[in-house]
Order: sequence, then C-alpha cells, then structure tokens
Amino acid sequence: MHDMFKILWISTVAGLATTFGSLLVLLFGRPQERVLAALLAGAGGVMLAVVTIDLVPSACRTGPPLQVSAGFALGLLFMFLAAKRLKFSTNTLPLSRRQRLKRTGLLIATGIALHDIPEGMAIAVSQEAAPVLGLLIAFAITLHNLPEGMATAAPLKMAGIRWWKILLLNIAIAFFTPLGALFGLLALENVQNSLAFFLALAAGAMTFLVFAELIPLSRERHPHYALLGGTIGFIFFAVISIMHPA
Repeated sequence: MHDMFKILWISTVAGLATTFGSLLVLLFGRPQERVLAALLAGAGGVMLAVVTIDLVPSACRTGPPLQVSAGFALGLLFMFLAAKRLKFSTNTLPLSRRQRLKRTGLLIATGIALHDIPEGMAIAVSQEAAPVLGLLIAFAITLHNLPEGMATAAPLKMAGIRWWKILLLNIAIAFFTPLGALFGLLALENVQNSLAFFLALAAGAMTFLVFAELIPLSRERHPHYALLGGTIGFIFFAVISIMHPA
C-alpha cells in the first residue's frame, strides 16, 4: 500500500468539497436551480464514464467474471439498502416548517455520510489499480459532493440553525470519504486477490448513485441543463481517459 498517504489526501480533498459547498450557501445563499442541475448531472456523467470506461473493464481484466458480477451486485445492493433506510421515519406527529427543514437537512447529511464511505473505497481501490484512475474518480466525487454540501446547508440555514453548527456538521461529513478510503485499503490488504471484487463493488455503488439519485435530482431542477451537464461530464472524462489510459 505504497500510495496510502496520497489516497487519504485526495479522498480528504474530495470529502471537503461538501464543506465548501455548504460554505458557499452560508456566504452567498442557494445557487440557481440550473447551476445545481448542471453540477449534479456533470458529476453523474463523469461517474458513468468512470464506471463504463475504466472501473468495469479494469475489474474484468483483474479477476474472474463471477467475482466481478458479485462485486457489482453487492455495490448496487448496498446503496439501495442505504437509500431505503434513509426514507424510513417513525415520527408520525405533525412537524412545524422549521422542524421539517431541520429534519430534511439532517437526513440529507446522513445520506451523504453513508454514500461517502463506498465513494472513499472507490478512490482507494482505483488508485491501487491505476494512479490516474484514482485521481479522476476523486475529481468526479468532488463534483458530486459540492452540490450535496449545498443541499445540506440550504434547509438548515432556512430552519434558523446557526452557521457554525452547519459548518461543523459538513466538516464532520467530509471525513467519511477518507474513512471509506481507509476501509478500502484495509480490505485490499487483508483479502487476497480482491482487487477485481472491490473495483466492481465501487462500480455498482456509483452506478446506483448515478441512475437513482444524480440523474433524477438534476432533471427535477432543470432538464435541459441536466442533459448539458451530463453530456459534458461524460465527454470530459472520456477524453481524459483516452489521453491517460489506466
């Protein structure tokens, strides 16, 4: 694991994009819907290109098809269960507007934290497979975390939560990405011949994130800017991947 310091460094930077996004909202307010749509779809386009151009082909070259299929399926299942769990609520009492906004912000924050763990693992296993791939995935996750930080801060700010509490929450969320990267490194180190499985696991998790969250959320905000952002994101990564093959 000779790249451990670099992996933890780039995963921390990617995670801190959430904090930067929340800081933008605290300083300037919520951005226009078309900007959010382009950012979310752009991150989705980059992630989809990562999966189809590099992660899945790298996994197939590294390990047997059964291992790749199992990893991809488990990645999808993990993200599905995490998303389903977040929608569960036992609170049946009517809530005030402030309480609803506060709960929305906290649920989004919880979702981001859960998503950041497999995203950190994706950075780690990709960096072990090919250094350029790890950096590009970290860039894609940075694009993804920026609007998520905005989405966390906006309802909490509207609920009247103090700015420093919102900022501290997003700083705490940011460190789930390097935590996931650390889990990925430990898994690779302790499970023999597991690189293909974890590459496929990362691909499955990112695929679910793109089709179940990023694309629908971006289209809800502005379908035309979502299409533009997604196309540019996919083409951008495809060009970079061709110029610097993993």
